[in-house]
Amino acid sequence: MADEPTLGEVVRRFEDRLTDVRDDIKQLGERIDTKVSQEVYDLRHEALASRVVALETLREKDAEKLVATRRWLIGAVIVPLVGILLPVIILLTQGAGAG
Repeated sequence: MADEPTLGEVVRRFEDRLTDVRDDIKQLGERIDTKVSQEVYDLRHEALASRVVALETLREKDAEKLVATRRWLIGAVIVPLVGILLPVIILLTQGAGAG
């Protein structure tokens, strides 16, 4: 008989468990309130995907501009410079060899 809890002890334990269950239900409710609905998630995902596509397109355009700038640099600066300097170098080497 000494091992059996009293009626007051049983009620106290039951109230503790009931309080624990209420706290758990409250925490679950708070967690559910913070979750995003599937529709909102899908809309955000689609918006993010479209931003990524736009950024990739801009990156490709920038890469094309870089290639065009390099081609312009070669065509407008380096080729004429070589065209001017090459005959001068040839004349200087021939003149140094003749003397």
